[in-house]
Amino acid sequence: MNILITGGSGLLGQALVQQLNVDRIIILTRDRQKAARRLPSQCELVDTLDHIDFNDIDVVINLAGEAIVDKRWTSKQKQIICQSRWQITQALVDKIQAADTPPKCLISGSAIGYYGRQDASAIDEEHQAVFDEFSHQLCQIWESIALQAASPRTRVCLLRTGIVLAQHGGALAKMLPAFKLGLGGPISTGEQFMSWIHIDDMVAVILAAIYQDSLSGAINATAPMPVTNQVFSQTLSRVLARPCWFRVPRLVLRLLMGESADLVIYGQQVIPNKLLNNGFTFQYPELEGALKQLLSQ
Repeated sequence: MNILITGGSGLLGQALVQQLNVDRIIILTRDRQKAARRLPSQCELVDTLDHIDFNDIDVVINLAGEAIVDKRWTSKQKQIICQSRWQITQALVDKIQAADTPPKCLISGSAIGYYGRQDASAIDEEHQAVFDEFSHQLCQIWESIALQAASPRTRVCLLRTGIVLAQHGGALAKMLPAFKLGLGGPISTGEQFMSWIHIDDMVAVILAAIYQDSLSGAINATAPMPVTNQVFSQTLSRVLARPCWFRVPRLVLRLLMGESADLVIYGQQVIPNKLLNNGFTFQYPELEGALKQLLSQ
């Protein structure tokens, strides 16, 4: 099997390539030197799609995109976030559509931000009452572009990914310094839900999407037991054996992050029904076990 990956040098891409047992792994990257330092030597690094024969590619995994919360959401930054996803996805779709024997599967990133802010109700892939805000608009167009590749010969999977928990990098790495000092705590009321997933399960979801023809369309890539921000904070503090006395006021977060603070002030209780109905087994279904495994390394 030959696999093409965009965004392969990121947190998830690095974890994924360690688990792939295939003939060829081709990584599309803007910085080959940096990617070479992060990825196994057997990965083929390219900086353009022009020299890739999509007739010889079995699966395309599209993980590329500007980090969403690293910078304030100015109008310019929003455009960068959008175009970094939409442009590469459209380029991949164009190559797939032009191939005589196109890839069997396109696995394209998305996020639970597709649903926008929600109340405490549990929602699955069939949920239609989305909240029309930036995160939804970003994901809706991103997904619609990817779906253009769908045909009787190409299956498209859209990974609506939650908060990926990993030891080195991602959201957990940003939280740990404060929590280790005993300064961590809930954000705002703490009632908003956090739909999370252990990075090992996230990799397993991608592997399932590669090999299970029954998986297609929108897939909630989240653990089956989401928790409120209050519970998440208390659980992380307990695993670290630190107090959980502080609370981050909404106003402070808005001053620091601007509009992007909405991603943590509001939430969604997302349930991965499609994965569960297809027999997927989570290695880390509940939060405390996931955190203990990550923080014991």
